[in-house]
Amino acid sequence: MRCPSCSSPENKVVDSRAARDGAAIRRRRECLACGARFTTYEYVERTQLLVIKKDGCREPFLREKLSVGISKACEKRPIPLEEIEGLIDRVESRVQAMGQSEVESRAIGESVMEELARLDQIAYVRFASVYRDFRDVNHFMDEIKRVLEARRKDGE
Repeated sequence: MRCPSCSSPENKVVDSRAARDGAAIRRRRECLACGARFTTYEYVERTQLLVIKKDGCREPFLREKLSVGISKACEKRPIPLEEIEGLIDRVESRVQAMGQSEVESRAIGESVMEELARLDQIAYVRFASVYRDFRDVNHFMDEIKRVLEARRKDGE
């Protein structure tokens, strides 16, 4: 690991901790050449997962793309960043746990909607409106009715 300040390959680990619920190790390092401190993360390298899109094309699974979609749905909502990151972690773990080299985008979208429905109903409807390609107000109303019915069943 090269120092980001001076590019020296000589450094030592000062502290190691579990990160992301044990899915990574966070290491605090100190450069032996210039004394700069920096942080690295160690993850298990997974095989490349492909997402099968609605049109049948395949593209690599990108956590960043998942994060952008979820973040847009949660924009201007009172949801702490830690909860959004946790949601992204859970969805990514669920997808990886399928143990397949390819997964349909539908399965990822349904997993996101399931998580958002528990987290924030407005974010859920926002995500669903894009994911399910709502064409008019009636589609929104139908989804809102489903949310309200689910709340009644849950006793809220």
